[in-house]
Amino acid sequence: MPKFVIEREIPGAGKLSEQELKAVSQTSCNVLRELGPEVQWLQSYVTADKIYCVYIAPNEELVREHARRGGFPANSVSRVTSIIDPTTAE
Repeated sequence: MPKFVIEREIPGAGKLSEQELKAVSQTSCNVLRELGPEVQWLQSYVTADKIYCVYIAPNEELVREHARRGGFPANSVSRVTSIIDPTTAE
């Protein structure tokens, strides 16, 4: 199943409280339940003004539908073509 990285521009994202992040996560999970098991949220990285999310989905359209239903921006959706890490150098 394809993996996608979603860039969400959210000014002040890094200042969101634990409660605010919990609420966003709950909204995301509720939408994922509606969409069915084909779309999976793996994890997200919160930076000062952006959140980068990693999802598994059959296509970009379902990733964008999740964003639309959840009220989240999806400024960029990129399909992952390869994964590398330090062991790739060996």
